[in-house]
Amino acid sequence: MTEIVLMSDPRIAAVPVTDCGEMLLDVRARESIAVDSRKDDGRGDFAHLREGVLARLLKAQELLPDGVRLLFVEGYRPPALQRRYFEQYSDALRADHPGWSAEQVREAASRYVSPPEIAPHSAGAAVDLTLMSADGAELDMGTRVNANPEESDGACYTDAPRIPPQARDNRRLLGDALTAAGLVNYPTEWWHWSYGDRYWALATGAEHAIYGARERT
Repeated sequence: MTEIVLMSDPRIAAVPVTDCGEMLLDVRARESIAVDSRKDDGRGDFAHLREGVLARLLKAQELLPDGVRLLFVEGYRPPALQRRYFEQYSDALRADHPGWSAEQVREAASRYVSPPEIAPHSAGAAVDLTLMSADGAELDMGTRVNANPEESDGACYTDAPRIPPQARDNRRLLGDALTAAGLVNYPTEWWHWSYGDRYWALATGAEHAIYGARERT
């Protein structure tokens, strides 16, 4: 996709899902990927991904230069948690823009949090991640992971023009590895990548998504 298609776009919801039934696997069991604890929920939900997504992350790690590692921040998100995030952000936008219609709020919210009924995280298909050096320091990516458009003045967009050259190079390094491994980026969030979900299907021209929302038991 050359345009920025938001998660609220009807084309995303229209993509059919034929779930392949892959299990959610714990990323922490793979030593080659560093896992950050900032999103630890006590149950370990955050550290899980579908098998095919994890395999592609491992491939992306192999494609990075020596001394640079993926830093995994969040993967699976239970549907109830996704709904809470979306409603909280929508409420904040509504308070800041009382004249907006319900559709305007939904569209603006989807720049940062996916509508719960189509959320890639709740399918175990999406991962939020960044890069780190061999000594564990996060590389400069222009914003923190999960910076919203208001906080970052749009610098959270993957191709944002006003970020330092080093941050742009680091985003390109991350993107080249993940793209080569088969994942797609959500262009309003440089850290958000997915495989097998509806957004991936639309971006790649696949007939259907292979992962749908599920509960982790």
